[in-house]
Amino acid sequence: MKTQLRIPCRSLIVAASACAVSAALVAGPALAQEFTLRWGHYLPNSAFVQVEKDFAEKVEARTDGRVKIEITFAGGLGKGNEVALLAGRGAIDMASVAPGYYPDRLLFWKAYQIPFVFSEPKQAIEIIYKSFDKFPIFAKELDTMNVKHLFHQPLGSYYMTGPDPNCDTVEGLKGKKIRSFGADIPKMHAAIGAVPVTVRPTEVYEALQRGTIDYSFLNAGNVESLRLYEPGKYSCGTVMTITGHLIVIGKRAWDKLPPDLQEIVADQARKSQQEYLDWLETGTASSIAAIEENGGVFKEFPASELDKWKAATPDILKQWEDNMAERGLGAEAKEVAAAWREWAR
Repeated sequence: MKTQLRIPCRSLIVAASACAVSAALVAGPALAQEFTLRWGHYLPNSAFVQVEKDFAEKVEARTDGRVKIEITFAGGLGKGNEVALLAGRGAIDMASVAPGYYPDRLLFWKAYQIPFVFSEPKQAIEIIYKSFDKFPIFAKELDTMNVKHLFHQPLGSYYMTGPDPNCDTVEGLKGKKIRSFGADIPKMHAAIGAVPVTVRPTEVYEALQRGTIDYSFLNAGNVESLRLYEPGKYSCGTVMTITGHLIVIGKRAWDKLPPDLQEIVADQARKSQQEYLDWLETGTASSIAAIEENGGVFKEFPASELDKWKAATPDILKQWEDNMAERGLGAEAKEVAAAWREWAR
C-alpha cells in the first residue's frame, strides 16, 4: 500500500504555493518567456535519483517548455559542500543539498542526519514536514542561505559494504575504517571503536579499492549506483536511518519565474515528494536484487548487535541540543528534540 504524505498548507514552498489561490496570469509577451534552470547535483547520474530527473522532465512538459531544467551530476557545478551556497548566490539556480555538508550553516536541518533518531525512512520525511510547519527555524535557516525548499529525498537505511564478511557484529567492526561524513555520523562509528573516515560518495569506490576504508557506509541505492559491490562484496545492515538531501531553488531564480510558473513548479515538487515516498517501496528492493545479481551478498546485522551499538553511542540528539544552547538556540532546539522524540516513538 502506498503511503500518502499529508502536507499541511503552511508547510514548505511546495505546499504554500499548492494551497494558495492562483495568482493572476501573466499577460502578453511574458507568457512566451522561457527560463533555463541549472541544477547542481553532488551525486552521479543513476536510477537512484530518477525521481529528480523525472521532476525536471515533468516541469518542462507542464510548462510547455517555458521552464527547462538542466541537471549536472557528480559535482560538475560544485561540490557537495558548495552547491547550496552557489544556488543562494545565483551562480546556479537549483541544488541537491546534503545538510550534513553544511554543519555550521544548516544547524537544524543537519539534525535530520543524526543517527538513531528515526526508525524508518518514511517516518523521517513525515517529521520533516511536521517540523517545517511547527518550527519557523527551519524556514529561517534556508532564508539565510537565500534558497527555498522544493522537496526532500528519502533514503533507504544504511549498510556497511566491504570485502570482509565480518561486518555483522560490533566486535567485527572494531578498528575498521568506515566511510563517514558530517559532524554526527563519525560519533556513532567511534563509539564502537571503528575509525570514521570522511569520504565523498563519488570517491568511495576507489577508497574501497585502495584500502583507504574497510567499509563503505551508504544505503542500497547508492551501493548499486556506485557499483560498490565490485570492490566490496558484502553488505551488512541495516543499522541507521536518516533523511537524504534537500532539493532547493535559489531565491533569485525563483523570483524570476512568473507566478503561474512558480505554481506549476511548486505543485510538481509536491507530487515528486510523494513519488519519492512511493519509490521507497520498490527502489530499495530493486537495488538489493540488482546487487545480488552482480555477486553482492547481504548479511543481516542482528537486532541484538544493533542494541549493543546504540547502547555504546552517546545521545547525539541531546548533544545537538546542548550545542545549540551554546549558540543561543537552546529553546528552539529543546522544542524540536522533544517533538522528534514524541513523533518517532
